[in-house]
Amino acid sequence: MKKIVQKKKNQLVWVIFLPIVLTIIGTFFVFEASAVRSFQESGDSLYYFRLQVIWLLIGIITMFFFSWFNYHRLYYWAFLLMSATIVLLFLVLIPGFGSHVGGARRWINLGFFNLQPTELAKLATLIYLCSWFINRERKRFFSFLIFIGLLMFLIFLQPDMGTASIIFLMGIGIYFLVGIELHYLLFLFPAALGIGYWLIKTSPYRFKRLLAFFNPALDPLGITYHINQIVISITNGGFFGQGFGASKQKYLFLPEAHTDSIFAIISEEVGLFGSLLLIGIFLLLIYFIYKVTINASDRYGRLLAGGIFLFFNLQVCINLASMVNLIPLTGVPLPFISYGGSNLLVSFAFIGILINIGRQSKIYHK
Repeated sequence: MKKIVQKKKNQLVWVIFLPIVLTIIGTFFVFEASAVRSFQESGDSLYYFRLQVIWLLIGIITMFFFSWFNYHRLYYWAFLLMSATIVLLFLVLIPGFGSHVGGARRWINLGFFNLQPTELAKLATLIYLCSWFINRERKRFFSFLIFIGLLMFLIFLQPDMGTASIIFLMGIGIYFLVGIELHYLLFLFPAALGIGYWLIKTSPYRFKRLLAFFNPALDPLGITYHINQIVISITNGGFFGQGFGASKQKYLFLPEAHTDSIFAIISEEVGLFGSLLLIGIFLLLIYFIYKVTINASDRYGRLLAGGIFLFFNLQVCINLASMVNLIPLTGVPLPFISYGGSNLLVSFAFIGILINIGRQSKIYHK
């Protein structure tokens, strides 16, 4: 029995260790990918790197805070957190509050950093839905649908289809984990496909993005420029890569090189071999998250851990799939790797909650 307990404790060590390793790797490549743009914008090639280091340190503090904050107390904070998030999603759409960058209004400038409410929405949605579904009251599907619909509507207005898709899939995943009235899901997916078709048809920009997905050669200097530059970057990497610092695409050819498209720069510098190693670390982290989920001591813990398991799977799969043109390009960051304080803090908060769930599991205390 002591060996089993020790094994479970070692699993928690990996849950702590792997995100920190991924963030250190990500911070290094944030510098690699952003140095040229950073120097052009601010005259300081270390500007984005320095900010990411700060967020790394704050993220680790956030992780340790949530690892000691009893996750059962999140139940009492769920409504307040969700209410604050909805207010922020409204505020970001108001000129003067929300910053308008690249055709989207997704950030609130707080002076010392830009808050992205959609990242907070991922955390708030998971905690709120798990707290809502912890009691087995019946006939709640349509209330759940209205709630998810409101969130997606506010996020669509920014616009941010990538995050809206993650919120939708997380919500459906948590509802599935609850295991009540699952037959309603059979009607939801056709409706979701119909709404998606309507959104694409009524938006020339989304329609062009879809055409770009099916035919990257359609407009190489326009709507398909981004995906073409990603393909060039990944192709240049070959099997072993061009070497650290040798990326050509980071010289302002590849848009969002240090944020959503950072995996393309990584592939160019370390090649297929290094990219597979990075994916392997993510798979190992997801495996240990799964182990924490199945060993959780109560239903609330299993729901939270299961939702976090869904979150990291969705974030990683959607980002990587868009990089190799398996799905249309979306503004979804790669957890712990892409530049951005909001995403990094939310990811570390999830890891902290996982550690807390693992520490309170029955197997851990046997």
